[in-house]
Amino acid sequence: MTDRHAVREGYDELAETYAAERSDDETLGTSLVEDLLADLPTEARLLDAGCGGGEPVLARAGERAVGLDFSGKQLELAAANVPVAPLVQGDMTALPFRDDAFDAVTAIHSLIHVPLDDHQRVIGEFARVLRLGGRLLVSEGHGRWQGRNPGWLDSGAAMEWDIAGAEATREQLRAAGFQLRDQWAVADTLADEDARKPFFLAELCGR
Repeated sequence: MTDRHAVREGYDELAETYAAERSDDETLGTSLVEDLLADLPTEARLLDAGCGGGEPVLARAGERAVGLDFSGKQLELAAANVPVAPLVQGDMTALPFRDDAFDAVTAIHSLIHVPLDDHQRVIGEFARVLRLGGRLLVSEGHGRWQGRNPGWLDSGAAMEWDIAGAEATREQLRAAGFQLRDQWAVADTLADEDARKPFFLAELCGR
């Protein structure tokens, strides 16, 4: 099971390395974020859960979005990169926001660092802070996998993953009241091998 403190310390230590490696990655993933933003009303509010240094969501949503991350160093990068976006340090298992606060939630490469036993709880938190009819764009992995890399991205920093898999994630979305609207396979160049990660677009239809 993922050690949350190890994940936070890892992202604190490799914040700039991760930002540089991700900067030219995932053209399709970025376009999915842009399409989601284009479909939202101009007054819509969005939560980027696991915002990292601000790419790809905060950089495109600006002050329309609130960024949340576990890592203080990642939030420092986000503040420098997107100074107009409100930022909050917090845990996705207990989002520090009121019910029905947002019209959309994005969780790009963040759910995969949450302990498997907490995935349903996190998706339930996304449903809680979304208004009915709100959209969720979330990435995961195709198959269930748990693992640790002691020197990820050649940084010397360790990183851990808890990946539930595509089918489990679809079930968790349904259990939280979401209806799946679309799914894509997006290349992940930071994986140790040629990998494509599923991205899900879901709509909150009930709780």
